[in-house]
Amino acid sequence: MAIKPFTHQIEELDPAEDCEKICYLLTFHCFPWDMEKALEFALFRTFAVPSVSRLLVATGEFIKHTRKRYDDTELLLYEILENGMESERGTMAIDRINTMHGRYKIANRDYLYVLSTFIFEPIRWMDKWGWRPFSTAEKTAILNNYIRLGKRMHITGIPQNLADFEAFNMAYEQEHFMFHNANAMVGNKTLDLLLGFYLPSWLFPMGRPIALCLMDCPLRKAMGYNKPADWLIKTVQQGMLIRSKLLKWLPERKSPMLGTARKRKTYPRGYKVEELGTFR
Repeated sequence: MAIKPFTHQIEELDPAEDCEKICYLLTFHCFPWDMEKALEFALFRTFAVPSVSRLLVATGEFIKHTRKRYDDTELLLYEILENGMESERGTMAIDRINTMHGRYKIANRDYLYVLSTFIFEPIRWMDKWGWRPFSTAEKTAILNNYIRLGKRMHITGIPQNLADFEAFNMAYEQEHFMFHNANAMVGNKTLDLLLGFYLPSWLFPMGRPIALCLMDCPLRKAMGYNKPADWLIKTVQQGMLIRSKLLKWLPERKSPMLGTARKRKTYPRGYKVEELGTFR
């Protein structure tokens, strides 16, 4: 197995005091592709909740401006994670998130659920498809990081340990996951966007079933997606497992794979944090 310096560095950090640093190293050095995919699927889980998807359809932003809305969401989260919540850019990003959400009446439980997906989807993804699962300390650091962010977003009643927060996450999904046309509208737009990062549009019909193989049954059902063929699910999942075994023998990234540094068609000349989330 390749030497993993950043994993070793994390082992020396405190999950309470250094939670932001640990999340930075996990996201940009240890698991850059996996963390991005996990958070994409976390986004999809929020679409399976009709109260969320109906709001997104009503505002029109995820339907008319899918790429910009997606980029703005990613960039705001990356600004916080890359620079820290107390930094100038991190503070500006949190202010933008609060301003955007403040336009709408959103239930605190919905906020809590979205926050929980940022914690548990990466943990579950790494359990299944990562080159190693997160350690207990890393899971605790992720929890602490998002508790801090949740407080800055004025979310109340945040569970303070992994067991309680996961119990909330699972109970919420059992109660609120159900099909609605708005789920499908937002989900289909976003799925096509994500497929477009890898495939030309004429290959989307082949790419969609592959993506669905990585979704669990309750999520597919709530989104209105049919279950792919069993042979395809097995093939895709076996491919992911082979990938994870190969990654164990590769080194971690020496330079961070920063999300804000990625070229985006939405912002060919760059962007200002205070302008993210605005639509004209």
